[in-house]
Amino acid sequence: MNVRRTPVAMLLTAILALGLSLGSMLAPSSAQATTTSTSVGKTGLHTAYKALYKQGSSGIGVRRVQARLKERRIYGGRVTGNYGSKTAGAVKIFQRNQHLAVTGKVNQRTLDRLRSMTHTPTDAKLYNLHRNCVTSGRVLCVDKTDRRMRYVRKGHIVRSIDARFGCSNNKSRQGTFKVYRKSRNHVSSIYHTPMPYAMFFSGGQAVHYSSDFAARGYNGCSHGCVNVRNKSSIRWVFDQIRINDRVVVYRS
Repeated sequence: MNVRRTPVAMLLTAILALGLSLGSMLAPSSAQATTTSTSVGKTGLHTAYKALYKQGSSGIGVRRVQARLKERRIYGGRVTGNYGSKTAGAVKIFQRNQHLAVTGKVNQRTLDRLRSMTHTPTDAKLYNLHRNCVTSGRVLCVDKTDRRMRYVRKGHIVRSIDARFGCSNNKSRQGTFKVYRKSRNHVSSIYHTPMPYAMFFSGGQAVHYSSDFAARGYNGCSHGCVNVRNKSSIRWVFDQIRINDRVVVYRS
């Protein structure tokens, strides 16, 4: 049976067809919808795009970002925990390579992508430890660049202490040494000054507590020894260290 279509019916049919066509063009594909949903996840849109780290940020989170960027061979500086222009530049390169929004700031999307492509940073990577500090034993790891002495055991930092070094005319020697003598209540035979908790590693140079360092800080310097100003910490380290344990003095 033939049905006669009126002009009004024909017009309505055309409008309906046009609406369906436009809807299919504007609607996101299932793949796009899945990608957006996975990226944002349960954190929500605001959290996913909020800057977690940016220029001026500092702390362990920044260290982790720098260490991961360094693993990707994008960041070439020291891992400092301070988010400066070098870190921002490296983040931009990573974002550009990964087709993310290039902001130089680390948001949750950037962080998740970086984590998925790198390993969890070790203490050695986070704190620029010399390769000779990473052993199966005990090490006094002395970094002259950030002025810290770290007691490292089996590659993990157990304690980190402020350190001071020799004056320009009597510098603390750099290299890999061994503790050859310990003296809990040592007094210098040359300068006749107390050197409590002395751990000798190279000639007359030792790691020891310094009351001058405790009083004057970095305004002074030593005769070549590695000075520590936290007495309770150096006392604890002294009790852990054994003869022939390694001492590494270096610049990171």
